[in-house]
Amino acid sequence: MMSREPKKPQRPPSARKPGGSEIYSTSNGGSEKDYEWWSGSVNLLLEAAGLAEVLKWHGKVVLKPNLVEALNPPITTPVGLTEAVCRYIMEHAPGTEIVVADGTGSLDYDTFHCFDELGYSAMSKRIGVKLLDLNEEEPVRLTDPELKFWPEIFLPRIIIESYLISLPVLKAHTLAGVTLSMKNMIGTAPPSHYQEGGHWKKSAFHEHMDESIFDINLCRAPDFTVLDATVGMSEAHLWGAHCDPPPGLVVASYDPVAIDAYGASLLGKDWRDIGHIRMADGIIGSADFSTLVEPSGA
Repeated sequence: MMSREPKKPQRPPSARKPGGSEIYSTSNGGSEKDYEWWSGSVNLLLEAAGLAEVLKWHGKVVLKPNLVEALNPPITTPVGLTEAVCRYIMEHAPGTEIVVADGTGSLDYDTFHCFDELGYSAMSKRIGVKLLDLNEEEPVRLTDPELKFWPEIFLPRIIIESYLISLPVLKAHTLAGVTLSMKNMIGTAPPSHYQEGGHWKKSAFHEHMDESIFDINLCRAPDFTVLDATVGMSEAHLWGAHCDPPPGLVVASYDPVAIDAYGASLLGKDWRDIGHIRMADGIIGSADFSTLVEPSGA
């Protein structure tokens, strides 16, 4: 394994990043549909956010869905949503290399099993995007004086060197309160450093989940997020009731803290009661989600 000198990765200059903590939101009505069904909402959001202009500054983009296990949506990110984002980038930022990547938490199989079972492998063949198992990628060493628990963080080099789009689903979580954009980054962590017994490839985070989410995002937060809030899981991330009524939304933001605070509100939770959002407010982003933008045509 190679490492690099402790250094916080640079973010794209703010002049190249429109907006701030704005939340872009549009209505949509379900979860297990193909990309054509998703494309209307996705195109509206990404156009309103000016994502194509931002991507002109980047040669490679990594899309990080939530494929924690090989279980159907709304536990995992619908392949139709991911494909709609891929196709938007292909059309509006041609020449951008697109990689769809995650690192499943299951000990029973690798991430390519999730790709196969959830339609991602078929999508890859259909539109020609690369799939990557982040659990097997080369990690680099990152440090920051504001880390809460871990003295150093190891993350795959590719997510440090690429524009990173998080594609989470709206879910409650028994340890973290919610699993949204920032919690989705746990899936990027390499088991070679974070599997310490237990029944999960990232089990080292369980004892200090909120601090771990904060530390990972301090070192590498998503540059952009598209949140599937069409259905939502109101009790836990792998089981339990769906939101009733379902929010029926697709939401996007450049600020992972703002979109997580807004997502928490959709689950009936106050972000101030969610440890990692409270820690991240004012440091990684802003939990103020008062600026809600509904794109014209929504």
